[in-house]
Amino acid sequence: MNKFDKLSGIAAPMPMVNIDTDMIIPKQFLKTIKRSGLGVNLFDEMRYDRDGNEVPDFVLNKPQYRDAQILVAGDNFGCGSSREHAPWAIADFGITCVIAPSFADIFYNNCFKNGILPIALPQEQVDLLMKDAEKGSNARIEVDLEAQTITSSDGEVISFQVDAFKKHCLMNGLDDIGLTLEKAASIDSFESAAAQARPWV
Repeated sequence: MNKFDKLSGIAAPMPMVNIDTDMIIPKQFLKTIKRSGLGVNLFDEMRYDRDGNEVPDFVLNKPQYRDAQILVAGDNFGCGSSREHAPWAIADFGITCVIAPSFADIFYNNCFKNGILPIALPQEQVDLLMKDAEKGSNARIEVDLEAQTITSSDGEVISFQVDAFKKHCLMNGLDDIGLTLEKAASIDSFESAAAQARPWV
């Protein structure tokens, strides 16, 4: 998993509430167990028409937001099913930070395990960043995880809270497997001692 420290990127405004995981990645794309390749189907039913053509008015299809790395969204982002494909699709598209007033718990935790920083802020601060994002590609928002700050394109600084352990994992690129491998030496030592104590196993 990639480390997350600082990010300066284009933010795409998506002022919808209750964006659920089926909207993020529809169920027909859940057959794969690979984390890559899902970005093209992110928000598929809003992004494309029935013939597979891009919908010009959808935010991520607009030229100024095609390279967005930040998504500013409405309340209760990531609600619905617990599918981990949702953060996979977001990350594969290139978005590594989602800002919203609130998140569904399972989606929120899945983000940290997939290199995405979800930031929950009061509505008035999300509204400010939403207006900033609406300026297009000329407005870049800066996110500093270590300092726990967001800086708007106008220089306004907003502080955010994040769990210390989740912050540590994200800054060091540690998912569940990575956390386990940090204990590799202790695991090897235990296995060696167990093999000597019980050679018949």
